[in-house]
Amino acid sequence: MNNTTIAIITARGGSKRIPRKNIKEFCGEPIINYSIKAAINSNIFDEIMVSTDDEEIAKISKKAGAEVPFMRSEATSNDTAATHDVLLEVFSKYKKIGKDFKYACCIYPTAPFINPEKLKLGLETLIKTNATAVNPVIKFSYPPQRCFIIENNYLKYKWPENFTARSQDLEPFYHDAGQFYFYDVEKFIERKGIILEDKVPIILSELEVQDIDSLDDWKIAEIKYRVLKELI
Repeated sequence: MNNTTIAIITARGGSKRIPRKNIKEFCGEPIINYSIKAAINSNIFDEIMVSTDDEEIAKISKKAGAEVPFMRSEATSNDTAATHDVLLEVFSKYKKIGKDFKYACCIYPTAPFINPEKLKLGLETLIKTNATAVNPVIKFSYPPQRCFIIENNYLKYKWPENFTARSQDLEPFYHDAGQFYFYDVEKFIERKGIILEDKVPIILSELEVQDIDSLDDWKIAEIKYRVLKELI
C-alpha cells in the first residue's frame, strides 16, 4: 500500500530533567496534544502516529487523535538513541505491514508553538525544492562571531578580528528550532537518516521558538505561548 505523507511524533517515556515531560500539562493540557492537534488540523497527513515506549503516553496520544500502531523497541528508547534511529525503526515496521510513505514529518512532542500553517509550508517547500529535508531554524539573537571564551580566568574574544565589526555586517548564523523536520523518505532511508546537506530552511521568529530543557524554560515557554495567542 503506497501512502503519501506520515507525521511521526517521537515521545519516549524517560525524561531526566523534566519528569514525564512529554505529557506534562502545558497551559491546560498535555504538551504532546499541541503537536498532535497541529498535525491533524494541517490536513496534509495520511497518517499521524506517535512512537513511544510508554503506555500512558500512548493512551493520551490516542485520545488526542493520533495512532499508536506499535510500541517503540528498547533499542530506540534509551538515552543514547538518536531521532533518526527512531524514524528508521518506524519506517521499517510500517514496511512490514505493507505501508510505505513518500514524505515524512518528524514532530517533537514538546513543541507547542507548531501550527498547521508551518507544517503546510514545510511540506510545500519539500515538494517544491525536491530537497532531502526541510529544517525550521532561528537566527542567533547575538552574533556568535563576537563571542567570548574564558582562558586562564580572563575573557578573550574567540575571533578578535570581529571586535570592531558592526553586528549588521556579520553573516547571520542560524540554529535548529527543535520543532519538526520534513523528509523525503526514500532519500532519508538511503542515507540512513544522516542528513548533513540538501536541507532547505524555514526561518522562524524568536516568539515562535523556545527550547524546553528545564522548568524555567517551561515557564518561559508558557508565557511566550500566551503572548503569541494574544497577538493572533
